[in-house]
Amino acid sequence: MLCPHGLPAEGASIAPIATVAPVAPVTPLATSTRPPVVRRLPDPPSLLTPGIERDPYPLYRTLRQRFPLVYDRPFGAWLVSRYADVRAALADPRLVAAPPGRTLAHLEGGTHSAHRALVSPAFRGHALTAGVERTAYVLARRLADRQEADLVAEFCHWLPTAAAVAALGLPYEDTARVHAWCRTGLDHLGGHHPELDAFLLPYIARRRAHPGDDLLSALCTARADGRPLSDEAVAGIAGTLLGAGGEATAHALASFLANLLDHPGQLALVRARPELTAGAWAESLRRDPPLHIVLRRAVEPVGAVPAGATVACLLGAAGRDPARFADPDRYDVFRPDPGQLAYGSGRHFCPGALLARLTAEHGLHALLAALPELRRSPGFHPVADGLISRSPRSLLVRLR
Repeated sequence: MLCPHGLPAEGASIAPIATVAPVAPVTPLATSTRPPVVRRLPDPPSLLTPGIERDPYPLYRTLRQRFPLVYDRPFGAWLVSRYADVRAALADPRLVAAPPGRTLAHLEGGTHSAHRALVSPAFRGHALTAGVERTAYVLARRLADRQEADLVAEFCHWLPTAAAVAALGLPYEDTARVHAWCRTGLDHLGGHHPELDAFLLPYIARRRAHPGDDLLSALCTARADGRPLSDEAVAGIAGTLLGAGGEATAHALASFLANLLDHPGQLALVRARPELTAGAWAESLRRDPPLHIVLRRAVEPVGAVPAGATVACLLGAAGRDPARFADPDRYDVFRPDPGQLAYGSGRHFCPGALLARLTAEHGLHALLAALPELRRSPGFHPVADGLISRSPRSLLVRLR
């Protein structure tokens, strides 16, 4: 997500927006002897309505127009769908993420800003970029002798985790099992996987004794107040990187490639002018974010939302809000301000945003360099599905 779990506050917060009353009494006529008539209003739409995972956009339009803040009883959360409200919710300190595992601040017990300042240089070093670039070209060149391929299964599915494994300096032959751990026990907030921890600890010990030029060595040699990070913290940060390099980045990369292949004129422009890649990536995140729903918990009342309630920030709806974006359903690499909801900077440090951007840029450049005739297979139309995470499940392309 995101990472999609927070944005710099802009002094905004969720306002008490009018919600839907389930029952509306009707006053009987004075001459009537019948009991009072109670007219029940229709229930608001729900994210769990059958078929929503195949096409959520009509529901998103209804929510933005008629139910900007509404309690979805089947889903068990308050829904926020307009861009301004979603952005405010992500920045509101009264709405917090419920971490599934160990975030950076939890690991060492210090302030988040201090830890972010400590490890940020490591994630911006040469090792991460080199690992992504090298892995992208290896995977792309494996397809060079093929006539056709599925980029989701054969490229997007593997690149994020393989790139993180390379950047951390872990053995390439262990990529498959690390990838399996990421799919079953980690996510964009890191999580916890005992088998992955057991796998990492011997490598952490070796890097402490003999540091190299990889990202794991940078984490092992980083110091806070003169003290190195604990083994648990290093393993947790590595797990966060591997988790961020898992499903969410793969979904984002699949949607990015699908958008460009669906618009061959814009793909040709990006091929000719690589400097357009960053804008093309940001526009894809706006139009088709990898996570459509980000959950928050209210630690105190926020307008109509009571303390303890869950708030679902609908990024998929916010990114196509016509009040914020002109012609919001259109993909346009030249859009001047595509917004920054899918991956933001906030209180929860996550290297996923940087890894996702590097994966998209180097992944696309590697594909275009290794496969100069890359195009969508004739007659194939990628179909995205999913309720919380969403992207095409296959992307068939011709390579020659």
